[in-house]
Amino acid sequence: MADAFVVGNTTIVDTFAEAFGMSAARVIITAATPYWAMTSAQSMTGFATSVIGCKTEAGIERELTPEETMDGRPGVSVLLFSFDTEGVGKRLVERVGQCVLTCATTSCFNGLHGAAARKWTDVGGQLRFFGDGYQISKQLGERRFWRVPVMDGEFVVEEMFGVTKAVGGGNLIIMGRDLTATLNATQAAVLAMRRLPDVILPFPGGMVRSGSKVGSKYKFLSASTNQAYCPTLRGFAPSTDVPDGVNCILEIVVNGLSAGAIEAAMRDGILAAAEAGAMQITAGNYGGKLGQFKFGLHELLGQKQNAVPAAESA
Repeated sequence: MADAFVVGNTTIVDTFAEAFGMSAARVIITAATPYWAMTSAQSMTGFATSVIGCKTEAGIERELTPEETMDGRPGVSVLLFSFDTEGVGKRLVERVGQCVLTCATTSCFNGLHGAAARKWTDVGGQLRFFGDGYQISKQLGERRFWRVPVMDGEFVVEEMFGVTKAVGGGNLIIMGRDLTATLNATQAAVLAMRRLPDVILPFPGGMVRSGSKVGSKYKFLSASTNQAYCPTLRGFAPSTDVPDGVNCILEIVVNGLSAGAIEAAMRDGILAAAEAGAMQITAGNYGGKLGQFKFGLHELLGQKQNAVPAAESA
């Protein structure tokens, strides 16, 4: 095992999480009530755990009060990630069109403005055609909106959405003595990480049990179960990274609008999982060969400096 130090009773392995450059947008969904805003956001972020299998990674960033939204209604902020601006644009048109336009009482606005928006993609300008010629545009300053007639009134959607550079694939691997203890520690980390802005945890409940490695014995698979972290294969697989006493492992994947946002989330997640009784915390990487962002666990906690290349700004 790599060098480690202990936080409380939790061993923190001296390793790093390897992450990748992505592009992202922030979508603000508003509705007549918090229920309908959240319903639409949950629908929009469904089947969005991995860009490999789902073409996008998306999640709910936070709920918004009426004072925080453009139209003075309850809202939800959603972050959506893909490999590039074109990919973000396609997924926005699909998901806003199928999951926000269709949801009772909703409107949809761009959540990245000014310098935060490095590029732009047309969303409302494409969805307006659903109005079949009855749609109406409205200009407010430099922002254009489309009012599309629907059966409960009208759907208001902003024309252009900002896209920014982002980071995907930050991660923590949390180990415990049994399922209950590991769930408790991982859930504590998830709650801590979700309190922070500019990040999402795209997997169900913020965690993933099916951690994967690149490749497979089956040529048609690009990824397969990471047997080194499967406790049931300890003693059967050629090699194992499961320490003695560990019988359950869960992973948290975090995407962020910046490297700094991921660093903050991972730091809070480590401390929360340690306080909740995790036995060991490590992270997944490919030896630094695939991702340009490297988040050292010891560096995050101030135990080392420059042991791995610092995570560059997104």
